[in-house]
Amino acid sequence: MATLNDAFHAYVAAGPRREERPDDAVIARVQLGRTILGIIAAVWLVLAYPLSNGREEFVLGKLVELGISCAILLVASIIGITAFLVAGTPDRRRDFAGRLLRPVLSILALAAGPLAIWLSLTTVKGDLVGGADLMDFFSPVVGRGIMCSLLSFAVLVLGWLLALVLLIVSIPFTVLTAYVCVASCFRASDVHQLLPALLSPLLVWSIFAFQVFTGPDVAAPPEVLYTFLLGGPLSVTALSVWEVRRLRSRHGITLRTALGR
Repeated sequence: MATLNDAFHAYVAAGPRREERPDDAVIARVQLGRTILGIIAAVWLVLAYPLSNGREEFVLGKLVELGISCAILLVASIIGITAFLVAGTPDRRRDFAGRLLRPVLSILALAAGPLAIWLSLTTVKGDLVGGADLMDFFSPVVGRGIMCSLLSFAVLVLGWLLALVLLIVSIPFTVLTAYVCVASCFRASDVHQLLPALLSPLLVWSIFAFQVFTGPDVAAPPEVLYTFLLGGPLSVTALSVWEVRRLRSRHGITLRTALGR
């Protein structure tokens, strides 16, 4: 029993310290409110003005935008976490290294989605088994019995159905996982609470530049369009600055203390 208690306390000690993961309900409510308002504004804009392109192009554009967001945040999170590991004191490096499990699991979950889509789609198309067709198993084969042929056919049909189910499930799983990874900055807060506030402005301004480069999604007047385009980056940046200041004033969390300097 003592061994289990020691192991439990060692596990808790290896996680983020209490003062670095404060239960600040105000920050959580403000972040949730900003997300809800952003979704409401985006839906209103799409419903109030006609789309610049068709619905399919709009959906594909949003999926591409989500993929770009994941790529930007993935690179930024890796750089940010690495910077924390390099700049921290030896004790802090060991602490940060012990907190990498959930960010790594987020990356693996995001990678599992496209891999499952590719694997299932390849199986459904028949490319995974060298282009074998279901009807090939009805043709006479020398040295193969009827039972063996039927069994092979049943296995192929079952594998095809399982691949189809996996394809149907993996598409929403990939989109949902990508959204969760973007919203949580790949669980960077598990390494340190300051990381999401430092990474979020980089993401929103990068997406703003992408949207300006690719053109508007709706045929809205310029004053309305650029108000909405700038509203997201400005609000997220202001929220990040406010969050950093609140963590410092209310909880004593600063970049210097985070690195143990």
